[in-house]
Amino acid sequence: MSKTENTSKLNGRDLINIGIYSAIYFVIVMVFAMTGLIPIMLMLLSSMVAVFGGIPFMLFLTKVKKPGMIFIMSVIMGILMFVTGMTWMPIVVSVITGIISEIIYKSGNYQSISKAVLTCGVFPLWAFGNYLPLFLQRDQYFADRTEYGQEYADAVMKLTPNWMIIVLLVFTFVCGIVGGLIGKKLLKKHFEKAGIV
Repeated sequence: MSKTENTSKLNGRDLINIGIYSAIYFVIVMVFAMTGLIPIMLMLLSSMVAVFGGIPFMLFLTKVKKPGMIFIMSVIMGILMFVTGMTWMPIVVSVITGIISEIIYKSGNYQSISKAVLTCGVFPLWAFGNYLPLFLQRDQYFADRTEYGQEYADAVMKLTPNWMIIVLLVFTFVCGIVGGLIGKKLLKKHFEKAGIV
């Protein structure tokens, strides 16, 4: 086995980093998820996660030097959403966003700050999977949330015409970029130390 093959494989430290940053990111997700009982906050959930999660995610990217790390973290997010009561849809979306994020960051050889910021824009789109049942399985979505009351359901319905699905997707991406830029500024020394310019 060549040295290149050796160093391209994930080791224990890589898995520990994935676990640590996945946990931090998930805590941020859950903090904002608790605000979802307010209809407008439900609509802002993925964008808030994109901004505030962007800081630890950018720090995570300074640890990423091998393929697979971003993908695994993305899929972990999708699985955690499923485990905490969402449908299977976030898992499927997290696989797609994980692959795209991997390709983007790898295209900069794990040393491009602009690719890191772009990756930070794409990565939080996994959270967009949480909205898909609201648009694709509307009746079932509200039937599963009868305990929230009719007033809540009516408010969410008014906020989610069909075209809103595109707005949420684009806004989440833009907020991810914003989170990446904030992370870039706050973590400048970390990126310099990691050789990311």
